[in-house]
Amino acid sequence: MDLTSTALTVHEEGNLYYLTFPSFDRTGLVRHCFSTRRGGISQGYFASMNLGFGRGDHETCVLENYRRICYVVGIYAGDLVFSDQVHGDRILYVDQQDRGKGIVQPVEMEEVDGLITDRSQVALVTLYADCVPLYFLDPTKKVIGLAHSGWRGTVQEIGRKMVERFVGDFHSDPQDILAGIGPSIGPCCFEVGPEVVETFAQTFPAWIDDVVRMPAGKGKAHIDLWETNRKILERAGLLPDHITVTDICTTHRPEYFHSHRRSGGNRGSQAAILELR
Repeated sequence: MDLTSTALTVHEEGNLYYLTFPSFDRTGLVRHCFSTRRGGISQGYFASMNLGFGRGDHETCVLENYRRICYVVGIYAGDLVFSDQVHGDRILYVDQQDRGKGIVQPVEMEEVDGLITDRSQVALVTLYADCVPLYFLDPTKKVIGLAHSGWRGTVQEIGRKMVERFVGDFHSDPQDILAGIGPSIGPCCFEVGPEVVETFAQTFPAWIDDVVRMPAGKGKAHIDLWETNRKILERAGLLPDHITVTDICTTHRPEYFHSHRRSGGNRGSQAAILELR
């Protein structure tokens, strides 16, 4: 296996690979993963572990892929709860009555990019193919959250808004919260046009030199979504050593990850899954 990370733990179960955050594992409070494209049954450009419904893959294949990843992580697939991602900043509380929505029941959530719960056996799911997955766990209050943070979600600071939900709804102390910034497009590959640079400059003026790399000559600028989200979380009150930042770029590793940018949209999806035991 040549998929390695100094930040996340890589798990290999036969030909199925997934990743976890060591800080979350050490608590013993959650089951979680970020999937790869290895270990499923999908074919073509969905091969082989595609966890995205509605992209043209056979539903029976996607369901079997979920059965496989849930089995190795120790989660019952019927407990999964899906969001309805639109690159926004809406965060929804879910509980036991929402289990199965998106896999064995219709998705009822609309325009939701973040999920939060304090209930056990409610498995939160968000989907990815380059955008940034944000994982949250308050081991003191026993609250978890997942947020889908592409560049639009990042400039809307969905990570900060998740922390505010922890504090406002569950009286969390931000210094107790653990966060994980998962595999996604890295600063090496996230080229953007001047309008995106301007949006980041207006939103994060103090950080622009840290998160935007301006090229020499006529090349496009590169934005570091990992560092931007890390700074957002730290400014929201999280301790620096409670934030784990990925070192895996999904665009760079097509043999392990679906990438929207690399494939031009012909791709499957990875899933972030997080459940309180």
